[in-house]
Amino acid sequence: MAPTYSESGKLGSLAPHFSLPATDGKQYSLSDFQGAKALVVVFMCNHCPYVIAVLDRLNRLVKSTLPQGVQWVGINSNDAVKYPDDSFEAMKARAEEKQFAFPYLYDETQEVARAFGAVCTPEFYLYAPTSLGQWTLKYQGRLDDQWKDESAVQRQELAEAIGQVLKGKDPELDQKPAMGCSIKWK
Repeated sequence: MAPTYSESGKLGSLAPHFSLPATDGKQYSLSDFQGAKALVVVFMCNHCPYVIAVLDRLNRLVKSTLPQGVQWVGINSNDAVKYPDDSFEAMKARAEEKQFAFPYLYDETQEVARAFGAVCTPEFYLYAPTSLGQWTLKYQGRLDDQWKDESAVQRQELAEAIGQVLKGKDPELDQKPAMGCSIKWK
């Protein structure tokens, strides 16, 4: 399977609005994260080997940053008709099995993925809050420098970017694109 790479985001752009159902039975939108010191939006799915390889790492990072005021949301935008492993019911099972520490949302229409410009899974977007209650893009890219073998990770790029945002600084500009499975469009 050939990997797909994310396109460079427009740092400083505002987060697109969304309102999506989650595996926990709630509906989430950007306004649900007001008061957070940072927001990470992760485009992910159930079947992608790139996502599966980083799930435990991702969940540990989420749990370690929640107490610092970082909010997280996972979004699955894949076509569940062609990829039944990515159905809403399968998402509920995965969220329970892995005990996700973040809401896992279903973008059935794929409008949210298109609004963000997401192209692959996993793809990470880190936002900082503005004084107007909006979210500004500070980082777009990968979790770290080794998707497959956690023991070979030398640089935890997303964690570093989160640390900079929490200090009120912009992360470095040499942001590496996310790499993974393409979003399965309808």
